[in-house]
Amino acid sequence: MTFISYSIVPSADAHMSEYVAASDQRRQFMTGFSGSSGEAIVTESSAYLVTDSRYFMQAQEQMDNNWRLVRAGQGYDHSDWVAFLMTICKGKRIGIDGRMLPYEKAVHITNLLNDQEAKMVYPIQNLVDLVWKDKPSRSKDPVFLQPREYTGEEASSKLAKVKAWVEAQRPDKPSYARAEPKPQHYQIGILITALDQIAYLLNLRGSDIPFNPLFHAYLFIGLNATYLFLEGSKVNDEVAPYLASLGVERRDYSDIWKFLRKREWGGEGKIIMSPSASYTIALVLSSYRTTIMKSPVLDMMAVKNDVELEGLRRAYLRDGVAFVQFLAWLEDKILNKGYDISEWEASQRLLEFRKKQHGFMGLAYATISGSGPNGALPHYSPRKSEARMIDKTTPYVNDSGGQYRDGTCDTTRTIHLGRPDAEMCEAYTRVLQGHIAIDTAVFPEGTSGKALDVLARNALWKEGMNYGHGSGHGFGSFLTVHEGAYSFSHDLPLKPNYTLTNEPGYYVAGKWGIRIESALVVRRVRTKHEFNGPIWLSFERLTSVPIQLKMVNRDMLTSTEKQWLINHNKECFRKLKPFLQNTDKRAFDWLKRETNREIGIAAPGPGGITIDWG
Repeated sequence: MTFISYSIVPSADAHMSEYVAASDQRRQFMTGFSGSSGEAIVTESSAYLVTDSRYFMQAQEQMDNNWRLVRAGQGYDHSDWVAFLMTICKGKRIGIDGRMLPYEKAVHITNLLNDQEAKMVYPIQNLVDLVWKDKPSRSKDPVFLQPREYTGEEASSKLAKVKAWVEAQRPDKPSYARAEPKPQHYQIGILITALDQIAYLLNLRGSDIPFNPLFHAYLFIGLNATYLFLEGSKVNDEVAPYLASLGVERRDYSDIWKFLRKREWGGEGKIIMSPSASYTIALVLSSYRTTIMKSPVLDMMAVKNDVELEGLRRAYLRDGVAFVQFLAWLEDKILNKGYDISEWEASQRLLEFRKKQHGFMGLAYATISGSGPNGALPHYSPRKSEARMIDKTTPYVNDSGGQYRDGTCDTTRTIHLGRPDAEMCEAYTRVLQGHIAIDTAVFPEGTSGKALDVLARNALWKEGMNYGHGSGHGFGSFLTVHEGAYSFSHDLPLKPNYTLTNEPGYYVAGKWGIRIESALVVRRVRTKHEFNGPIWLSFERLTSVPIQLKMVNRDMLTSTEKQWLINHNKECFRKLKPFLQNTDKRAFDWLKRETNREIGIAAPGPGGITIDWG
């Protein structure tokens, strides 16, 4: 038996997925906390959950008294769970399932532990699985084809690009070696472990992961052969010959370990693996047989082709139709008919509107539907039995999106169904100003998203206001809603055809929250002077949902910002009108009114009487 002092229970699965299947939700089983980010650390006498500011309030509400919340992130005592671990691990043996730990993080932790006279231990069995008696089984749903009409490129072409990339890599030999490289120094294949990359490369989709059209698999792409490790029960009569036509040999999912251990790809040479692949894979292959490199598939996925972009434009139009139908319905039910509508009921009604849209495949993530204090929780998702009623005194935040065959959607709008106070209007306006600043940014090639982040926050910072989450993230083409490292939080330069969100916010704990989010595409733009040539970039907006004008403090906006806001809503009307004019009178009337109203809320008249003319 392996002795350990502490046990780490991470959020990830064996593929480092953000969202994991029910059978991999070990941390949630242990803690009760359902957020997508956080690690549990169990010691001999205590139990900790380490998470970031997005989830502080949610974690406190969902965990019982056996668990202690450790706040991590910028501005807190610990940057992440590893930093916290270093404060309590002196001389300890720390156990973790190596399949759930990325290689790069395992190496980093091991180096840090050397100074603490501690070490990592990798038990053969997952300790949580030993006590999880009613653990759900893995999905047996079949995978399905994602046709070229949506992908814009055949899988055979993508696989060929990866093979060419592998072959082009330099031999991996010791820097001191003067002799010519030997066969064992050359790269002969790459192991893809990230589920979205496998789905993208093969033009296949599945339903193993909540909100993500992915399936559990490993993909080995060698110079002479390609193997897909996927359970046979998930391959139907359409997919089997398709894989054969690509020259892909299917083997069972669990065969990956035998394949790696016995080097069944044949021949001498090194296998490339991503630094985000599991540490267990690195242990099985050994350092002599691996080269750690970033997967080329990340860049392939990030730069959307013209077919994918056109699909996203269509998907965001249809998703915008559903969102407008929902907002019109919500206002009618609460203001005109006097109904009480809960946050959960609202999220379900929006889902019903989305289900009616062509190509709808499910939600892209759990709908965030929060009124009042729940709106101050950036990742709050209502449960039927505990949801608040949406009130008319505080803002209501809805952050949601659909998965469609032609695109992944992510939109947030904040509305007020009564008369917002001055504090709300100021916060909303400053968030809007940050949103506008990102939307209208023009910048040269080589500019990172992180360099633009200040634009989203500047209006808030001027008054000592801020938000604890990123200002936007990448997203996929009927893949994951959080894709790649390109965002407004990373140093990766933005490139044409990257897709990412624009989502500043502001939250008053225990009271209310505000967020405005739209999806963008990085595009080339012509400038007046073209300094250094045609290197300038800007954004095209995909989202077509009006921004409520009632909460805007008109006096805080510049003339340029006012014109942007007017133009934004009129553009939404122009795009959505054909879909609603003859099919949904309530939604069309709402759209017409909201996109033609004046900025701001009506001021009190004589005697304090207020009339909001819409």
